[in-house]
Amino acid sequence: MMRIESSHFGGEVVVIAPQVFEDERGFFVESFHADKFRDLGLPAEFAQDNHSRSRRGVLRGLHFQYAPPMAKIMRVTLGSAFLVAVDLRKGSPTLGQWYGTVLSAENYKMMWAPASFARGFCVLTDWAEVQYKCTSVYDGATDTSIRYDDPDIGVEWPLREVQVSERDRRAISFADWLASPLSDCFRYDTVSAPARVHV
Repeated sequence: MMRIESSHFGGEVVVIAPQVFEDERGFFVESFHADKFRDLGLPAEFAQDNHSRSRRGVLRGLHFQYAPPMAKIMRVTLGSAFLVAVDLRKGSPTLGQWYGTVLSAENYKMMWAPASFARGFCVLTDWAEVQYKCTSVYDGATDTSIRYDDPDIGVEWPLREVQVSERDRRAISFADWLASPLSDCFRYDTVSAPARVHV
């Protein structure tokens, strides 16, 4: 059994809780099952898997790819991290708002965010490994980053002292992204997720 534990932004962003079989020997969990994903209104086909390892205080984000649009399911398989999704849909009543949650190797949860949401995470433990299933192949020319500390978004990151890459340090502001004609690719009236099954 796999269930949606919580949904946000009208069901666009969801936290998924898989069934875990655990005993003194260890555990077993299905992290992906095409039929079960379809039943929950999630994609059943992915184009790329990514795996990152980061030390405590590393913050990656806020990232998104607009062409081809890349949606992601993210999970933490070592340690814990605070994951964030930010609404980029022009015309959305929640444009620029964010949702964050802690995923960990201990809680086994996953977070789905469509391409029209920027994503980021901050590592809370000595090390954390984050694995992503992506609906499109990475394209460096269209992969974009908005400042993690943009005041117009106001993400409340759980750590004050963070390490960011030079790329993320030089990321554009949310206002600059909205002013770009490229931002029209994510519009509230044309971008919608399939109906979710909330259980």
